[in-house]
Amino acid sequence: MVKLAVNSVLFRRFDFVTAVRQLAIAHYDGVEIAAIRGMCEHLDLDHWSTQVSEYRSVMEGEGLQWLAMEVGSPDPDRLQRAFEAAHALGIPTVTIGPGGKSDDHEEWPKLLERMQRLADLAEHAGVNLAVKAHIGQSMYNTPTTLAVLNAVTAPHFGVDLDPSHLFRSGEDPAEAAQAVFARIHHVHIRDCKRGASGPGPIWEQCSGRGDIDLFHFCRTLVANGYHGALTLEIIGAKDESLTELSMLAAENRGYLNAVLRRVEQDGR
Repeated sequence: MVKLAVNSVLFRRFDFVTAVRQLAIAHYDGVEIAAIRGMCEHLDLDHWSTQVSEYRSVMEGEGLQWLAMEVGSPDPDRLQRAFEAAHALGIPTVTIGPGGKSDDHEEWPKLLERMQRLADLAEHAGVNLAVKAHIGQSMYNTPTTLAVLNAVTAPHFGVDLDPSHLFRSGEDPAEAAQAVFARIHHVHIRDCKRGASGPGPIWEQCSGRGDIDLFHFCRTLVANGYHGALTLEIIGAKDESLTELSMLAAENRGYLNAVLRRVEQDGR
């Protein structure tokens, strides 16, 4: 079964315990904790050991699963701490972006070297590392993703599939999922309007509010046997109230739950 989660970056103005309680009320399966420097650091990677006891307690108390941690940056020193924290908390997957610039041929060998080094660190810690194709960065579409996967073959290294970045780059996210399916370790999901130059307002990022065919995307994942996390990652929340953010998370859960139920019914 696919597991539904939310990246805690949605609740960046509130503490992690508050975020977890809102997601439990909305009946999510689990959480991706944000450790994104400069955006949301619910997990402080410089002092993560001081947070372990409280965070374990609230997650167990609310019945939610640790499904991922987003670090964003591919910085090896920061990721070493992230892998240690993930191992301690029981978080299976750490997600990052590739860094670099698109079509920078001088940067490409450095990217592959960096990804191999990070894959080795992840394997040593017993944690999966998932990197997403990110518009404007070195790995930004399916061909560049496949090139990285062909170069870095470690089993602990794979893809954090994000349909919004692929859609904005002109690809069909479902076709992309089919192409890289064997190496998908995590899925970030958010919607967006056609022609958008960025993620868009937070309400347009909610599944079902944009123009991505998320039904076809989810059907492709399920048809291929995906059983991992499908994690809402909405960025850009500013002064919205806790009630508004909780409503957004609940709407997303309702939409994706309905999509997955229909997909399962069609497959019987």
